[in-house]
Amino acid sequence: MPLGESFFAAKFGLSERDLERYLGEALSAGGDYADLYFEYLATTAVSLEESIVKNATQGVTLGVGVRVIAEERTGYAYSDDLSPDKIVQAARVAACIAGGPSKASKAGFGDARKRDLYRLATFPGDTSLAGRVRLVQRADEAARACDPRVFQVQASYADSLRHVLVATSEGTLSFDTQPMARIGVLVLARQQGGNPEQGYYGGGGRVSLDYFLADRPPEYFAREAVRQAIVQLDAVQAPAGEMTVVLGPGWPGILLHEAVGHGLEADFNRKGVSAFSNRIGQQVASPLCTVIDDGAIANRRGSLNVDDEGNATQQNVLIEKGVLRGYLQDRLSSRILGAAVTGNGRRESYRHIPMPRMTNTYLLAGESDPEQIIRSVPKGLYCATFGGGQVDITSGNFVFSATESYLIEQGQLTRPVRGATLIGNGPEALKYVSMVGHDLKLDEGMGVCGKEGQSVPVGVGIPTVKIDRMTVGGTA
Repeated sequence: MPLGESFFAAKFGLSERDLERYLGEALSAGGDYADLYFEYLATTAVSLEESIVKNATQGVTLGVGVRVIAEERTGYAYSDDLSPDKIVQAARVAACIAGGPSKASKAGFGDARKRDLYRLATFPGDTSLAGRVRLVQRADEAARACDPRVFQVQASYADSLRHVLVATSEGTLSFDTQPMARIGVLVLARQQGGNPEQGYYGGGGRVSLDYFLADRPPEYFAREAVRQAIVQLDAVQAPAGEMTVVLGPGWPGILLHEAVGHGLEADFNRKGVSAFSNRIGQQVASPLCTVIDDGAIANRRGSLNVDDEGNATQQNVLIEKGVLRGYLQDRLSSRILGAAVTGNGRRESYRHIPMPRMTNTYLLAGESDPEQIIRSVPKGLYCATFGGGQVDITSGNFVFSATESYLIEQGQLTRPVRGATLIGNGPEALKYVSMVGHDLKLDEGMGVCGKEGQSVPVGVGIPTVKIDRMTVGGTA
C-alpha cells in the first residue's frame, strides 16, 4: 500500500516527505536508528450489572511515538498532537536523549508489507452501539436463566479498531488496521445459607461482532461462567503437599506463559537476569516439551500482521523437545545480541516504548490420550482453570491460584476443590512433564499480559499435561 492510500495520509495529510523530515530530525543530534509509530485508536466499552447498563463509552486516542537508538541507549518521546511542529519537537527530544554521533536516515521507503491475518467483512465499530448493548443483555439473561442459585451477574463487552503506521530510518514503511473485540461474564452463585462462589468466562479476538452472533454467542460464555460457579458450591478444601498435577487444555497455558514465556523474552536474557540466560542449546525441559510463540495465527487475540516495530510476526520455536533454541527479540535486543528480530516488539500505545513480548504462546501437542493421562495418576490434582499468579523472572519461581480444580483419586476425577495454589519453578516444572496429550487447545481469547507497566493482548494454550512433581498449597 502506498503511503498516499493509507489511513494517515487520508485523515492527516501525512506524506513520505513528512516522514523523512521527522526521521531526519530524530537523528539530527545523534543515534544510528530511528522510527516513528503513528496510532489512531477508536474504542467502545459496555458493562452491565444488576441487569442494568451501568456504563457505555466510546472514545478516540491518537498520537505518535518517536524512538532513537544509539548503541545501547534509547531516546523516546511522544506527542498526542499530530501537527508537524509537535512531531518535530518530539523527534528532537528523543534525539537529545539518545545522543551519539549523528547519522542520516535512508531516503525513500520500500513497499509496505502486505498480509492480512484478520480479514473481516465488517469491523466491530460498523455495528450500532445498541447492537453491542444487546450482547451484554443476552449474556445477563442467559446466566440468570441457567440456575436459580445465581444471584449476581456482571457482563462486559469491549471492542477497538487501531490504525498504525511505522516508518523507520532504514527505509521501511508498515501499515496495519487491527480490530479487537471481547466479551466477559462474571457470575456469583450461592447455596441457601452458604458462601457465594464466583465463575468467570470470556473470549474474543481480532474479530467482528458477527463472531458473537454465530461462533461464540453471549449465551456460550454465560453458561460456562455459571458452570464454574456452581461447581465451586460443592468444592472441598484443597490438599497441600507435593503431588502429581495434571493441567487441563487451553487456558491453563497461562502458567506456561508466566512461568516460562517471560523468561524467554530477550531483554531479560541480554541483561542476564532470566533463569534461561546463556542457556541456548541446553536441555531446559522434558523432551516432551516444545514451546512455540506464534504471532501469525489468523484472528487470534495475540496475533499481528506486523509487530509494533513494523516487523512481520512469525512462528518462533523457543524450546524444541526440551532444548532451548532461542529468545523473543525486539529490535534493540536483537542488535545487542546479534540475533534476528522475531516479530515480538510490542507496546501498549504510542506513549510506550516497544519491548520484547509474547504473542500467542503454547505447548505443542503430544501423543498421549488425555483420559489415559488422568488414569495414570493414583492421587493428584487436576487443574482446569487458573486465576492470577506471580512469577520471579530471575529465579523462575511462581505461585498460581487454580480457580477450578479436582482431586484425582485412583485415576478418576472426583471432588472439586477450592483454594488450590501451585508453587514451583518454571524450568524445573517442565523437567517433570511425563505425559503430553494430543488435545492442544488455545484459550478463548481473553489474555492480557502486563510487563513494566504496559498491557498487551496475548493468547495462550496447552494440551493436557502431566507434571509428576509440584507443590500444591492448600488447607486440607
